[in-house]
Amino acid sequence: MGFFSKLKKAWASPEDVAQQALDEYKKEQGIEIEAKPDHEPQATAVAEEKPKAAPAIPLATETPVAEAPAVETDAAPTPTEDWQEGLTLALRQAEPKLSQWLNIIVEGVEEKGQSLWDRLAFLFKALGAPENEAQDFIKKFNSWLDEMGYIAVAEFKSELQYRLTLALDLEDEEDERDRLFLKLSEGISKTREQITKRIDGLLSSHSRLDDDFWEEFEEILIMADVGMEAATQLMDNLKARAKEAGTDDPSDFKDILRDELEDIFKLPPRIEAVNPPEVLMMVGVNGVGKTTTIAKLAHRAQMQGRKVLIAAGDTFRAAAIEQLEVWATRIGAGFFAKTEGSDPAAVAYEAMDKAVNEGYDLLLLDTAGRLHTKTNLMEELTKIERVVGKKHEGAPHRTVLVIDATTGQNALSQTKLFNEAVGVDEIILTKLDGTAKGGVVVAVTLQNKLPITFVGLGEKMEDLRPFNGKDFAKALLT
Repeated sequence: MGFFSKLKKAWASPEDVAQQALDEYKKEQGIEIEAKPDHEPQATAVAEEKPKAAPAIPLATETPVAEAPAVETDAAPTPTEDWQEGLTLALRQAEPKLSQWLNIIVEGVEEKGQSLWDRLAFLFKALGAPENEAQDFIKKFNSWLDEMGYIAVAEFKSELQYRLTLALDLEDEEDERDRLFLKLSEGISKTREQITKRIDGLLSSHSRLDDDFWEEFEEILIMADVGMEAATQLMDNLKARAKEAGTDDPSDFKDILRDELEDIFKLPPRIEAVNPPEVLMMVGVNGVGKTTTIAKLAHRAQMQGRKVLIAAGDTFRAAAIEQLEVWATRIGAGFFAKTEGSDPAAVAYEAMDKAVNEGYDLLLLDTAGRLHTKTNLMEELTKIERVVGKKHEGAPHRTVLVIDATTGQNALSQTKLFNEAVGVDEIILTKLDGTAKGGVVVAVTLQNKLPITFVGLGEKMEDLRPFNGKDFAKALLT
């Protein structure tokens, strides 16, 4: 159980941490703490006005942020007790879910500003988070808002919840899993329409799982870009499951298919521990969304408290270095590059040196995505692997292939090519929300025995989400 998961269990205890945060705050400001009544009053609506003189949380707009300044407490403020007490009561009586807490925090707040920062700081303190971490979170988030030009809470509330989810280690909590499932279900709606509706029609027109049924089902799979080889393998597995279950009833088919998909996507056990910094070599052809995927991975890692360095190893594509630098600046990550046309292996070596010497936790190494005139791409990638491994034993720890779901069978050939050349460890599938042929998800996993770890479900930072095979099967067949 994570730290904040434990806090959620303590939330309803008699020694409530939220009330403790309020009492500590009053004590710091010299405000008399009233004796608690025998029975607590009912929760009151959170006052919309902000404190008369709440302690300021200094905010900055530069990125990356090195260190959050201390809270100013020289002049003793006189906070409005209704604001603090009303918020405490509302939080205590809410369900222990981040979405509920966030709704309470932003109630009555229409735009970014000191009122929102005060409330966020209070939430962090109520959860027992270190003050410097709360300041740093707020400071970086405000800087990002300035960069993006967002003002209204409605424009950035979803991103704020995503960042809080990662910062508070709540991604596996039921509330967030429900939100992710809804996002996944919406993202694969085109694929679901292509596959599930056809399956429903197939089931309604057959009374048995006979040869005609399996032949028509094969056509559905091929239309969804599962591919002939994967379709044949999938059907063989499904027939074996049906035989083992002793059924030829079409009403059992969806359950059989769902169980098979869950097994296909089941992630193998993996040793997560590495000698830092962890190095991810990102590979994939141009146009699949590799640059933005790197940015989203860096963003996730930073929200989880890791120090991230991005290295621009694609030195041949026009503007590749500049694009990656813009993303690194926007999310506040470290960045390393050499001049256009430099040896990619030299970039990787020097970036590795910087990551080791400056204490980075994660190095994301971009690579070229096309055949250039002087050197074969695959030979170049192999050279980068050797060079990085000499500098930091065991690196790269993972080679991550980025493929585009909309390219269908091309994604399969790309996976085969890169896997044979450099040994792919995992796959990130982008643009899954933009295709009706999401069957490539099944084909890539089934034919290559490689895990899909993340899927892209939109353009926002929060739209790169961990892939869960069980949820995918459920969303596809619901």
